[in-house]
Amino acid sequence: METTYAPTEPSRTEVDALAGATVLEFGTPWCGWCRAAQPLIAGALASQADVRHLKVEDGPGRPLGRSFRVKLWPTLVFLKDGRELARVTRPQNLDEVRDALAKIA
Repeated sequence: METTYAPTEPSRTEVDALAGATVLEFGTPWCGWCRAAQPLIAGALASQADVRHLKVEDGPGRPLGRSFRVKLWPTLVFLKDGRELARVTRPQNLDEVRDALAKIA
């Protein structure tokens, strides 16, 4: 189970310029909700080798999370060519994540 979140984040400009399918995962390694969601996220992404997955540590004063209006963790933002097409907050089952992935595939 991967609970490591990047302590440094890309800028919003860099994220908006990403080509292809990307999942931004906002959370923290100590968040119980984030830890519980890891098997669901990993299971949904296992067959999606072409999808970029960026785990970004979030918190007060973190500009990327604020620019996406993240309020709860984990929040998964599904992007296609830098444009948000879906979002899942605190996923409860694999289908939630898979359905959002289908929108960017």
